[in-house]
Amino acid sequence: MNVIWRTLLVIWHAKVMRRRRSPVDAASVGRVRLTTLPTDLDLLGHMNNGRYASLFDLGRFDLLIRTGFWELFAERRWYAVVASETITFRKSLELWQRFTVESRLLSHDDKSVYMMHRAVVKGEVYAEMIVRARFLRKAGGIVPLEELFEALGRRDTLPPLQPWVKEWAAASALPSTRLPAPSTWE
Repeated sequence: MNVIWRTLLVIWHAKVMRRRRSPVDAASVGRVRLTTLPTDLDLLGHMNNGRYASLFDLGRFDLLIRTGFWELFAERRWYAVVASETITFRKSLELWQRFTVESRLLSHDDKSVYMMHRAVVKGEVYAEMIVRARFLRKAGGIVPLEELFEALGRRDTLPPLQPWVKEWAAASALPSTRLPAPSTWE
């Protein structure tokens, strides 16, 4: 709820753009222009580290709508969940600073889609986040990516998964929900 008005505005704008133009390719870079607001700041006066993920969600919504995934998900009763994410910070975003959230689908494996989000100021990356997400059915189960692209009526144009992304996914994975995951500290 903390970015609800921006979320609604981004969704509305993406839907308008989707109606005016044909769907964008799945490998396109989506861009959403934003400004750092007082509600985004932490006690040190720069963008709170937790706020980046919420604002990067806006880029994800924009891209899902403009590729046509959003409507397909609603029709098929599918939804996306984030399985893991990692963010790296380079520079701080300050109050009233204009920046662009750039979002791109990187690739996929048999279960997950990988996205990259960036906070960019005048062409310079300030922060970057990689996200691993899964598409699930409300009735249960994972939506295979082949089924997703077939339902879209488009070819899978995403590049192959890069080795460093595979390594990151394996290194950051927790046990399956069907396995125990006790909280023990060594």
